[in-house]
Amino acid sequence: MLSIIIPCYNEEKTLEEVLKKNQALGLGDIEIIVVNDGSMDKTFEIAQNFAKNNPQIKIVSYPKNQGKGFAIKKGLEIAKGEFVIIQDADLEYDPRDIPKVIRPLKLGESQVSYGSRFLKNSWPKRMKFPYWLANKILILSTRILFKTYLTDEATCYKAFRTKLLKNISLKARGFDFCPEVTAKILKRKVKIYEVPISYEARSSREGKKIKLKDFFIALWTLIKYRFKN
Repeated sequence: MLSIIIPCYNEEKTLEEVLKKNQALGLGDIEIIVVNDGSMDKTFEIAQNFAKNNPQIKIVSYPKNQGKGFAIKKGLEIAKGEFVIIQDADLEYDPRDIPKVIRPLKLGESQVSYGSRFLKNSWPKRMKFPYWLANKILILSTRILFKTYLTDEATCYKAFRTKLLKNISLKARGFDFCPEVTAKILKRKVKIYEVPISYEARSSREGKKIKLKDFFIALWTLIKYRFKN
């Protein structure tokens, strides 16, 4: 089984389409875990309606927004699949890339697989310069700190053998989930397999939530976990 964890915060415009696209993948035995992280719009109602008569959909809901990392960890607690992948609730990432991302896990080539936005295109579609630069700095920092040739540290599409991910003590509650899990995987000397994926960035007006402060938090998180267990 594959567990797809979808952390959600105010994603009423895109959640239904994301769910439909994930179901249309034809991957067989899957569970889709929607974690409503204190949304103030109709995100929870949309998830509930979609889940009616659909046993593949599981919903976890919290009244207060606590962050992406918190939502992922809560989804992971109930994940039953042999493999797990993170899916953002917006449409920046194309669910049709999921089979490619999880393929190395199914073939036993790696326990961790990332979908890289930069293997296919050095400047992903609609990504603004500040975000492009922040990503490049985080990538370079990861390479220097952990002596690895990773091309996309902050990608959403991170897939894991579930048993491995559940055995990692994760502290992140926000967007620092990405640098924390990457750092702790690399410190374990676990190979991260990367595959190229498509990507189309959205703007803050369209609902993008990550901010400049999150870049500094991510950078500090990489440095911190390079030297701290």
